[in-house]
Amino acid sequence: MYELKRIWITRVPADKKAWEDLLVLGGLVPDEQVDYTVGLYDRNKLVATGSTYQNIIKLVAVDPEYQSENLLTKIVMALSSKLHDEGIIHFFLYTKPCVAISFASLGFKEIIRTNTILFMEQGSPDFSDYMALLESRKRDADHAGAIVMNANPFTKGHLYLVETAAAQVDILYLFVLSDDRSEFSTEERSKLVKAGTQHLPNVVILPTRDYQVSSATFPSYFLKDQAVESLARVQATLDATLFKERIAPALQIKTRFVGEEPLSPVTEVYNESMREIFSDTLALTVVPRIELDGQVISATRVRKALKEDDFQTIKKLVPATTYLYLIENYGKNNRGEKSGN
Repeated sequence: MYELKRIWITRVPADKKAWEDLLVLGGLVPDEQVDYTVGLYDRNKLVATGSTYQNIIKLVAVDPEYQSENLLTKIVMALSSKLHDEGIIHFFLYTKPCVAISFASLGFKEIIRTNTILFMEQGSPDFSDYMALLESRKRDADHAGAIVMNANPFTKGHLYLVETAAAQVDILYLFVLSDDRSEFSTEERSKLVKAGTQHLPNVVILPTRDYQVSSATFPSYFLKDQAVESLARVQATLDATLFKERIAPALQIKTRFVGEEPLSPVTEVYNESMREIFSDTLALTVVPRIELDGQVISATRVRKALKEDDFQTIKKLVPATTYLYLIENYGKNNRGEKSGN
């Protein structure tokens, strides 16, 4: 009889060591970016484990000596129940391609795979629903391009990238990150992108949902300087492969446009991964970043200026549409901080 227990990898060093050893034995790289971890024990020996991070099941491993005991199913069912208890009915799974059949039998559907990672999901709305959305927004074009951006918030640098790309293609699909993990909400960022690009008739704005630069496909993107480069590279490869093999063909995209990245190592890793994965199938065009006062224009500079109520600087860094929104919603006189109050 096996005992299922929660593993507190941040509290009990001995349990963490056993967990790490089992992952390595299963050919996985220990990754502490987890919310919840369980283990199956044969007496005091950890023989199977799995974790969740937000709506992702990951780091599922079974001791090779126990592969015939169907422990993988027990682990996944326990983690699925945990997610359902939290009200999460649509979730993802990172695993190794060699166990695809096992997880398919548990109701998971494959989205994409690389040589080292299989990315699956269970629940709805799912990837087929996302593909249906893309199909409904598709426009006929001899040359379609794409940009994926966070726009936190939308700056003159973003606008320059969009205008440069839009001038080179018939249709430009502009994907705005759906993940709500930035200082500006998804709703705000989408609103600012739409307002800032409304003068470009060949731009089609789309959401990324969970399928492009998201907590599911590329969680390291949101960690920036805290991300481990090797892990970020694996995730970037998965995200780039999904774009190349599933999303680009659906919209007949021929070129992906990205901004040159001198500031963020993780974003530069992503650009490098796209260059390698796209190869001869998709063109990757890197657009130089524009500068102001000897520094590249970035959303980071805007957010810093906003904290300092430096709207004189903000006005130089963002389009008029973004500036108007920020002054109306984040200026002192609109935060109940009028002089004398």
